[in-house]
Amino acid sequence: MKKLIFIGLTAALAACQSGPSFRSGQPAIRADADSQTIQINASPEVVRTTLVNSASARGTIVQQNEPNMIVMESYERGDNPVLDNEFGPSDAGERAYRIRVRFSGSQCSTNVVQDLALVNNIYTPQERSFRLPGNPGSMQSLQRLKTNAEAAARC
Repeated sequence: MKKLIFIGLTAALAACQSGPSFRSGQPAIRADADSQTIQINASPEVVRTTLVNSASARGTIVQQNEPNMIVMESYERGDNPVLDNEFGPSDAGERAYRIRVRFSGSQCSTNVVQDLALVNNIYTPQERSFRLPGNPGSMQSLQRLKTNAEAAARC
């Protein structure tokens, strides 16, 4: 009898331990130091749909479209001496900005994390990626995503 009580208490304590929550079926996500985050009052599906529609309207290429992550690319056309000086030339292929947006949440509350990178010589053997810190312009994009997703949500 004591063993059954001990097993029951052990199971109850294990259930109370802190850790990532999967109750909503959504994995917990973490933001790195250079990432930008925003909380959106909409479901992850509404956030994903809003993001894909917005990217398509702007001509941004959606390279990866998953339930909890979108990866987009925007090509940097023409010469850019400032980027060449900072990150080296992109002389074996094109240069692009890669935007990764991850999201997780529930029906009316989604945490969104955005990571930015500059990729030299994209899709070539000489490809090099440089992580970029968030900036006011990319934060404005997240704010627009929030406004549009919340307008489309039923929360």
